[in-house]
Amino acid sequence: MRITCTAVTAALCAVVSVENVASFAFKSASPVRRGQVRLNMSAESDKTRVVVTGLGVVSGCGMGHGDFFQACIDGKSSLDTVKRFDASKYTCQIGSEVPDEMFDPKDHFSNPKNIRTNDRFTHFAVAAARMALKDGGVGDVAETMENPERIGVMVGTAFGGMETFEQETLKLASKPDRPKVSPFTIPALLGNTASGVIGIETGAKGPNYGVTSACASASHAIGEAMGMIKDGHADQMLAGGTEATITPLCYAGFCAMKAMATKYNDNPKAGSRPFDSDRGGFVMGEGAGVILIESLESAKKRGADIYCELVGYGATCDAHHITTPAPEGRGLAAAMEMAMGMSDVEKTEVNYINAHGTSTAYNDKFETMAIKTVFGDHATAKDGKFVVSSTKCVTGHTLGAAGGLEAVVVARSIADSVVPPTINYETPDPECDLDNVPNEKREMEVNAAMSTNLGFGGHNAALLFKKYVE
Repeated sequence: MRITCTAVTAALCAVVSVENVASFAFKSASPVRRGQVRLNMSAESDKTRVVVTGLGVVSGCGMGHGDFFQACIDGKSSLDTVKRFDASKYTCQIGSEVPDEMFDPKDHFSNPKNIRTNDRFTHFAVAAARMALKDGGVGDVAETMENPERIGVMVGTAFGGMETFEQETLKLASKPDRPKVSPFTIPALLGNTASGVIGIETGAKGPNYGVTSACASASHAIGEAMGMIKDGHADQMLAGGTEATITPLCYAGFCAMKAMATKYNDNPKAGSRPFDSDRGGFVMGEGAGVILIESLESAKKRGADIYCELVGYGATCDAHHITTPAPEGRGLAAAMEMAMGMSDVEKTEVNYINAHGTSTAYNDKFETMAIKTVFGDHATAKDGKFVVSSTKCVTGHTLGAAGGLEAVVVARSIADSVVPPTINYETPDPECDLDNVPNEKREMEVNAAMSTNLGFGGHNAALLFKKYVE
């Protein structure tokens, strides 16, 4: 259930000034570290509290957050045989595609030229951003905002315009004596183009750039966007991630690394099985998840409905290995502690973690260890008060878009008091022994929840959300 803001502004009960609180709470998007004094959130003003008011999704599970979240809680997998190219000779032949009959970029762009000149990953981003604006009751920024300089965009991606890159490279290689490619090649493949085109299409003129940190990109984008609001640079931000990497080169590269699932080509929906003993690699997905976040003051002023409050962000680096997480998930644990440290949420108040849960051997094992390190007995008690699930078994692994889609899952879980299951959980792994919500949704009160993501390069990100209370 979303909560509607009243126009009444709560009095600020604080000893320190608003300026000091904002500076202490968030300086250049740097969360309070473990061991520092925990911020008293009651001292935060409506200017620095950040709430989630709009959700936008493009996914193989459905268009819009309604169909998407329903598929997640029903455990309805979108994994199938790849159709965008002939994958019959690849060791992994399955993925979660956004079908053409479900998605037409013309439905989401105001300028048709911006469709022709941009890559699929940008199409997804613009569509998800428009959905988030509409869901948040904003509409087109240029038409409804008094000050479009106060709304910004931060959308992350791991690869950018991969389809454009491959197509234009093949075109160049086919006629080396006549080296010609599309004049739109360079802007179409740049990772920051998604954020830029969202600004062009919607009229948002505030802080705007792309974030690239592999599979942690979207969560980092949301965390940094949160900082822009807390630091006073924006009132509203569109933030999340987008990816369109169901392409021959991406599949060939990940298959060469032996990172993808190979045993379930004849049974695609069983291919992604996080925390299960028989997991054998991730399954690719594509799409975009973008959320509208804004200061509580902004939300109250326009009477917006609120899904939840965004209260913590952590970002760390393993400094260990380019693809393998640090032993025991040390880097992720530090990011989770960082996110907890900038909020007033106690660890025992956290009920749900939407885990990165990629269905790879190392990730699921080390992520479980990180969760145990941070939450201790609260995580291991299995008393129904703390659960962990991965929705990648339904959505596929959307790489740079994952944190955006999973932020939507967390926001809806808090608002709807229901947690999606980890499907295909059949053979328990003793090293992944938390309550992983096997195969059936869990109806439960979610007072606070965390979304975690890890990316190649040793990047870790954690976002902490809680139920909004005025």
